[in-house]
Amino acid sequence: MPSAANPPHECTVFFLPGLGLDAASAGAIAAAADPRLRVVGIDLLDQGRAASVDDLADTALERIAAEADGGPFLVCGHSLGGKVAARVMARVLAGTEQVFGLAGAVLLAPSPPTPEPMPDDKRAEMLATAQGDHLSREDAAAFVAANVTAPLSTEVHEAAVDAVVRQPASAWRDWLTAGSLEDATGLVGVLDLPVVVLAGDADESLGADAQPDLIADVYPRARVEQMPGVGHLLPYETPERVAAVLAETWDAIRAAAPVVPAEWGRVIASTRVDVAVRRTLARRAIADDRGRAARSLNPAQIQTLRALASLLVPQGEGGTIDLATRIDDMLAEGGTDGWRPLGSPADPIAYARGLDAIAAVWPTGLAEQRHLIVRLITDGIAADGLGADGIRSWFEDARNDLLRMWLAHPASLARIGFDGFAVGGTAQQPAGWATIAAGGRETWEPSELGQTVVEDAA
Repeated sequence: MPSAANPPHECTVFFLPGLGLDAASAGAIAAAADPRLRVVGIDLLDQGRAASVDDLADTALERIAAEADGGPFLVCGHSLGGKVAARVMARVLAGTEQVFGLAGAVLLAPSPPTPEPMPDDKRAEMLATAQGDHLSREDAAAFVAANVTAPLSTEVHEAAVDAVVRQPASAWRDWLTAGSLEDATGLVGVLDLPVVVLAGDADESLGADAQPDLIADVYPRARVEQMPGVGHLLPYETPERVAAVLAETWDAIRAAAPVVPAEWGRVIASTRVDVAVRRTLARRAIADDRGRAARSLNPAQIQTLRALASLLVPQGEGGTIDLATRIDDMLAEGGTDGWRPLGSPADPIAYARGLDAIAAVWPTGLAEQRHLIVRLITDGIAADGLGADGIRSWFEDARNDLLRMWLAHPASLARIGFDGFAVGGTAQQPAGWATIAAGGRETWEPSELGQTVVEDAA
């Protein structure tokens, strides 16, 4: 049986179902999923409460923490679950939860963080069917039929109706009168991570035409995919396409970012790590948006910096950190170290001038590129407003910046075997080391670091 340290999958998908549905609605998606993905359905409404997005997020996060293995995960939220997913992701990226590994999301006709658009007559009609302990089977069947474009197979239809009947009607009432009307934008903020939104073209309120406006302020990287001939119940209507998009999304993330090993993820998620540290590492682990507009440098300068980074900080095979984009962010946000030689311009100006000078003489051959790098280190080159000495000094700073950006990533910390970030924590007593020995490790440390050190009982 595979151990937690060596899971048989690459990524976990946590599925948050929509109103009236439960974890079982992920069944067809899980059956069609790529074997590299583990799909875990989560019951959100079994406690009969849905008045607060944060209450639902509490339920989701408790179950995610119990099922997480420390490795990367995607959130897949449908309808109500989409609104909850936004809050879950915001809390994970805030570092307040003992969870690590969020990589992105696939959202299915998601309810937005803003109040959900729903006609008053439809809201009143749904409330009228939810007055007892549970919806009647007849009303449940009508709900399912009203939210699909084409009739489901008898087996799938009955499974969906069973799910609706199982849900407490109190959760329906809470959601329709409070949860769906809640404006959670202040709690969610902007979630800058890879997101794909799937929505049917026959969905009345949360369909493909409505989604771009509903999500634009929350998910700057989101891509909306229209599902022709599909209504609102995507997990039942088109599970194979949902499964395919989950795999495509994971492939794109895996190609664009290094993976933090699961053992290291479990350390970051533990009480040994401060909230601020977990927040920083969680955000640094998100794949870079290589297609976004440059913020301080221009596109040509970004490309030159990427070419330099590939030679100065080679990252090996697999997903790599886009060091050039991260330096561009640093320059735009004023996050440099503040030091520069007397007479040198501010860092954004020095970077622009230095990169323009290098681009003007950048050769095509690899050997010549390496020779130019040596020349930049030893002699410098002429540059507008910098001079040879100035560009040599700037290039020293740039090399340090590139290395710092690489080393700041949690996958890089794992790669060099550094777990010194796990010495604060949220427990009553600050964490630290009980024993220190060459080639040894304590029981909480990743197993690759050495032999377990057991303290002498005496």
